[in-house]
Amino acid sequence: MKRRIINLGITLLIGIVFYYFTIPAINLTNPGFYAFLSALLIIFGALEFGMDTIETIKKRRLNYKFNTALLVPILIVLIAIINFICSPVFNSKSYSNRIVIDETGNFTEDIEKVDFSKTPLLDKDSSEKLGDRVMGNMSDLVSQYRVSDLYTQINYNDDIVRVTPLEYADLIKYISNRKEGIKGYVIVNSVTGSAEVKRLDKGMKYVPSAILNEDMYRHLRFKYPTSIFGDYTFEIDNEGNPYFIVPVIKYTAVGLKEEITGVIVLDPITGKTVKYDVKDVPTWIDHVYSADLIIEQTDDWGTYKGGFFNSIFSQKNVVNTTDGYNYLAMNDDIYLYTGITSVQSDESNLGFILSNMRTKETVFYSVSGAEEYSAMASAEGQVQEMKYTSTFPLLINLNDRPTYLMSLKDDAGLVKKYAFVDVADYQKVSVSDASNGIENAAKTYLNAYKLESSVTELTSAKIKLASITPVIIDGNTVYYLTDTEKKKYSVEITVDKDLLPFLGVGDEINIEYAEGEVNIIKFID
Repeated sequence: MKRRIINLGITLLIGIVFYYFTIPAINLTNPGFYAFLSALLIIFGALEFGMDTIETIKKRRLNYKFNTALLVPILIVLIAIINFICSPVFNSKSYSNRIVIDETGNFTEDIEKVDFSKTPLLDKDSSEKLGDRVMGNMSDLVSQYRVSDLYTQINYNDDIVRVTPLEYADLIKYISNRKEGIKGYVIVNSVTGSAEVKRLDKGMKYVPSAILNEDMYRHLRFKYPTSIFGDYTFEIDNEGNPYFIVPVIKYTAVGLKEEITGVIVLDPITGKTVKYDVKDVPTWIDHVYSADLIIEQTDDWGTYKGGFFNSIFSQKNVVNTTDGYNYLAMNDDIYLYTGITSVQSDESNLGFILSNMRTKETVFYSVSGAEEYSAMASAEGQVQEMKYTSTFPLLINLNDRPTYLMSLKDDAGLVKKYAFVDVADYQKVSVSDASNGIENAAKTYLNAYKLESSVTELTSAKIKLASITPVIIDGNTVYYLTDTEKKKYSVEITVDKDLLPFLGVGDEINIEYAEGEVNIIKFID
């Protein structure tokens, strides 16, 4: 018994040290807790086995005893059984319901027409280059700190910006600067490209790059020992004060069906924290749910809504998100955008979702068209001799049409051209020099294809033809008409391929058309 107490004591001491450095949440649904517990069982079992071996050698007899380390595989088997029972095999409906998606979205009603003065043309890579450049001009900071690669996109006083904290450059720099803390963060305007280092009167001390008790996660763990932490983001409030936003996770069984129940807001300067339920999160916070979690839950929604076996075999109506995502800024919130495609198709989208990163309110828009990477390839194909690479598309409402907007970059990461691609038809693509500005690029695109609003009101009329001229454009036949009142019209062969080839001068027809310099006929009878 005395020997066992000694072994327990040694295990406990090792466990305290191990816990201090690994800081797992003491929570039965946390996989990390079982890894920690298994390590302790193995240590205790090894001590017991070592003592038994010594006694066996001394007494020169075999001494078979149950080793505590054998509890580890038993624990693993039990967890596997519980997780299998809670898996989609038996609970497909609950997996499909992890996220509520409104499927009645109307693109032209919900999404405002693009305002290029508020469109974030800079992606994360470009923001990082600007942040590194402005940091390089701060001689007193650059030798002591480096720029974090977080670059969280947020709405900040009606500006769309990316913010990221500075970090200690290394352990020596931490030791020499820990009393003052980290004296600033970088803010990059995603529209204008302006970047600055925002200096703080008091430094940030409780940060991820600190060590021991000032390490951000360790500081939070000792305050919230049972909470499971998600991936943190860095944000600033409306006054420019810095905060780390740490989601609190809830699992089903052990590590299954991740859900966010709230957030912990940490003031890295004072170390003070506030824990909010998801329904009570302040509106200045833009990121509560991670993009990866929303995509995971959306994939479950699309995969299991017809049941588990349907997802494996017939796959009727099974859809998934496309590879990649981007953000839209609307109504003082940040929304995740990603396409929705059939699991049996990889070149076209059935539509897309917009998901509020703070509330997880998600809407599906049924807008069939090009998958994002097809649109990117189409844009790159226009300048293939220059070998520019496309950024992942921004989805915008251009003249009431869903449109992909992309930047084309050279090998140095500099934006050289802007590309517009029609979502419904990725053959409609226009590439323009970035030096001419985004507004001119948009006009070039619209003029090239005479793209009209998808919600333009139609005018009905009965006309008498004065002339009719067929023209082949991009392999399609377009008829140009004039009536006896000298009004001009155009109509594609697809509007009525059985009637148009047989029309002649003097014929009277009933039409519906969109008004313009040349009226575009949408219906003919």
